[in-house]
This record gives sequence, C-alpha cells and structure tokens, in this order.
Amino acid sequence: MESGAYVASVGDGGSSIYASTDSEDVLAEAESGQYYQITGDQGDGWLELQVGETKAYISTKDVAVVTKSAMENDGKAVETELMTKEKKAEAAREDLVEFALQFIGCKYKDAGSDPHTGVDCSGFTRYVMKYGAGVNIARSSVAQSGEGKEVNEDQMRPGDLVFYSKNGKNINHVAMYIGDGMVVHASTYKTGVKTSPWNYRTPVKIVNVLGD
Repeated sequence: MESGAYVASVGDGGSSIYASTDSEDVLAEAESGQYYQITGDQGDGWLELQVGETKAYISTKDVAVVTKSAMENDGKAVETELMTKEKKAEAAREDLVEFALQFIGCKYKDAGSDPHTGVDCSGFTRYVMKYGAGVNIARSSVAQSGEGKEVNEDQMRPGDLVFYSKNGKNINHVAMYIGDGMVVHASTYKTGVKTSPWNYRTPVKIVNVLGD
C-alpha cells in the first residue's frame, strides 16, 4: 500500500484509535464517516494512521480503505480535526483551574466546605473537584492524599493536588496546582483563598485524582 495514497473511512459503528497495535491505550474515538490518512499497513488487521503529528493505529475491521482521489472526488476533506484524549484532558484541567480561581478572596473558615460561606484547605479542594470536575474525593487532606495516583514533580499538571507537612511526615495542608509553578488554596484566616508558588512550603506529595 503506497503511503499517502489511501485513507481509512470509518464505518457506522465508529472505532477506537490506539497508541500502538499491542496497547489498550486509546488515543481517541473515531466517529462514523470520518477519514484518516493511512501511512502504512501493519498487517494482522492494523493500519497505521497519521493523526495530527502523531502516529496511531486502527483496526481494519472498523474501516474501509479507499483511495485519496476517490474520497476527494466525493467532496470530503482528508484532514479531520481530532481532539485526542490528551487534549480533552488538558482542556478539562484548564476549565477546572478557571473554576477554582473564581474563588480567590473567599474567606477561610475552619471545617468550612463551601467557598461561598467559608472554607478550609481540604474543603476547598473537595468543593472544586466535585463541582469543577465532577470528581468526589475525601474531606480531609490526609484522606485526599491517599486517593488517585501519586505523580512526580515533572509529571505534575494543572488540577493535581499538592500536599504539605509541617514536619515532612504528617500532612496538614492541601492545594491545587494551577500551572506556571503556582497553586490555589484556602490558606489562612487573614488571606482566605489565594494563589502561592507551589513550593512556598516543602511539598511532600503530589496526587492526580482526575483519573486521566
């Protein structure tokens, strides 16, 4: 099969696009009627596609292979804009950050759970995750630190939770990373909800509770 001469036409049932032929990592869902540039035939029922700048793979059972010229004559565009799973997750995290930042200046309240009436650190992160991302997490910072997946500093993304400790062991504070080296958190009675450098105190744990 000549690279670039053929395209894959997705069938009625749609299909999943994978990162590799032996992986369950789904990059995106292809909808019926979409076309994708074929860059190679991998054999064993798999086609290599070009999706943006990424090479991806789709099962031959879900698509029909047609020539590019035939598709173009049918008046359909070769290039299909595809929002990958990663891009969707990134957009959702950006929305979550915007949701959280609207509460800057709200008052701090010990054991408070609603930024409209007063909130403490873990009450704030719980509220933001629930109403900004649809994710339910525990109430206390200690319990929240045990949820989701722990990540390293170089893996940290906006929307991840950052935990702090006075003695380097016992967690007593939580904030949400918002990007550019900053977190948003319910800090003190004096400042309320505010932003700070993410390492304004020594972080002891970073957790992804969003599941992406």
